Amino acid sequence: MPTRSWPLSGPLDLLQTLRFSLPGVGASSRRGSAAGAYAHDTAAGPASVELTVSGGRLEAKSVGPGAELALDSVPRVIGLDDDPTLFPTEQGPLRDLHLRNLGLRLGSTGRVFDTLLPTILGQRVTTEEAERSYRLLIRSFGKPAPGDSGLQIPPAAASLASLVYEDLHTFGIERSRAQLVIEAARRAGRLEEIVGMGRDDAVRRLRAVRGIGPWTAGLVMGAAWGDRDALPRGDFHIPHSVSWLLAGEPRGSDDRMEELLDPYRPYRRRAMILVKLSGVHAPRYGPRSPKSTISGS
Repeated sequence: MPTRSWPLSGPLDLLQTLRFSLPGVGASSRRGSAAGAYAHDTAAGPASVELTVSGGRLEAKSVGPGAELALDSVPRVIGLDDDPTLFPTEQGPLRDLHLRNLGLRLGSTGRVFDTLLPTILGQRVTTEEAERSYRLLIRSFGKPAPGDSGLQIPPAAASLASLVYEDLHTFGIERSRAQLVIEAARRAGRLEEIVGMGRDDAVRRLRAVRGIGPWTAGLVMGAAWGDRDALPRGDFHIPHSVSWLLAGEPRGSDDRMEELLDPYRPYRRRAMILVKLSGVHAPRYGPRSPKSTISGS
């Protein structure tokens, strides 16, 4: 079984790191603060990766035809080149939050469709609904990961590209999201190329797919491409939370969110994640909406 080891320059919280570099939940990953595992396809075939943090080092072992390639990508997935100490914390409400989360590394997968699929499922529905649909898709279109980890390989684009939208109704996916899943699967080859493109060109290629708006593109650019300044414009909750935490304003727009996060460039993605980790929510006015209203997803 191939293994690798890397020295750590500071703390590493695998649970939070994998949470934001591997969107979606289900049988394809397992997360803990000092140990974790995930499975995915590589150009050489499927692989399972198990990670542990011990003695100031990150230890990794992998099994499967794609084991060596999977291990090659671990530093990127875990964000070993991400230096949390560069985050500006001279003042403001995020200072203490940042110091409590120095183990968060912002990694990226380099795998666009694996990130795009659960992100599309999260458009215009609750987190619980999106997670349920993703779990069902993994069970139906994924495949067992190598080894005895019990994990599943996420659905391949090719397995979804030939579907019609009615095929996805039983997974709780309505027509607009189903059509986007299928279209993204059909364009997966072109979309995977964005990891080798510049930021602006990568965003343009993503946004060229009808149904991929600023919210979806922002999340994919962060988790797959590795844009540490990416923000998902159009989120129902985040602008309000940012405005409440940073300015004491119960309601905020995308523009106000960007204004308040501007001092944190080029690390606004970390700032946004810290706001989410704070658990702070702006006061709610009226009954709680059962669904988000992502605009231009």
